Amino acid sequence: MKTFVAAAIATLLVAGAGSAFAGSADQALVVTTSNTAANQLLVFNSSGTLLKSIPTDGQGGVSGNAGGIAVSQGRIAVVNYGSGNVTVFQRDSNGEFYHVEQVVQALGSPVSVSFGHDHLYILTTTDVESHRLDASGVAPASDGAASLRHADGSAAQVGVLENELIVTEKSNAIETVALTSHGAVVGTTALVANIPSNVNAPFGLATRGNDAYVTIAHANEISLVRHDAVVTVTGSGTQSAPCWVALDGSYLFSANSPSKSVSRYFVHGRQITQEVAVAASFDGNPTDIAYHSGLAAVIDSNGTVSHVSVFGVDAEGNLTLRGMAMLNGKSTNGVAIIGDLDAR
Repeated sequence: MKTFVAAAIATLLVAGAGSAFAGSADQALVVTTSNTAANQLLVFNSSGTLLKSIPTDGQGGVSGNAGGIAVSQGRIAVVNYGSGNVTVFQRDSNGEFYHVEQVVQALGSPVSVSFGHDHLYILTTTDVESHRLDASGVAPASDGAASLRHADGSAAQVGVLENELIVTEKSNAIETVALTSHGAVVGTTALVANIPSNVNAPFGLATRGNDAYVTIAHANEISLVRHDAVVTVTGSGTQSAPCWVALDGSYLFSANSPSKSVSRYFVHGRQITQEVAVAASFDGNPTDIAYHSGLAAVIDSNGTVSHVSVFGVDAEGNLTLRGMAMLNGKSTNGVAIIGDLDAR
């Protein structure tokens, strides 16, 4: 398994191997943020080459979260933790890059965002809120909000289910809140049922339909939450603290920060089965992961610099490094993949 020591040497060779990956993966973009005082959207190609840096007009500074960046139908949302707002980017008229469409004020310091049900959902350290989205953009005013169960600054990630949102707080809360038929947050947050007695630091999540795969990082577990209850719990085996997860098709990938690795799981029905304990390894600690359009992207930091690594994913879920970029800042946050359909 390649580590970043080998990957750094082979980056140019791997980056030139794009022809081995046919289809939409070659046209996809990978986006993240500098998360610095002058926050920037960083746009990479599918070989891990930095194409453009675009100011968000806000301040970064968020940490210990996932989903700090979200994409949907030609738009990108980025959290500006330090300035308490979210920047929404829109695709340029020529379709090449993005520009700032608007800056939306949040109710608190935002840590995670997600699109769904014609809304932008913003998770702050104290609340989760909804903003209507239409062809003209994101509504500046929230059309619904709910306070978190703990609201102690440990909020980690927000995800979208069919009729509700799911939220994690690292101080041992997995909670949901209902949505109206129009997609607005309504009512109050509630803890899901059957949370394991050994729960210790729920971190990241990935959603599909009514299913949410939630990491319990310090318990070395991944849980399946369905219809407001934990129905399956799977251990992470030899890899410590699965923190963030990404889901597409039958494969779920977990970024295991202290183990400096990514694991691959097969998911079906209520089953979560670890297939490969170490699908990729890194020099730094992974801080977020995305998986979409035949690509996986991982952010890691070793305390002095950050890396953005892009992998091709084959039909069996195997990861092959396409390219890696090294960034001078150590605070790079969030990652998302924009495929052909997402850009329209």
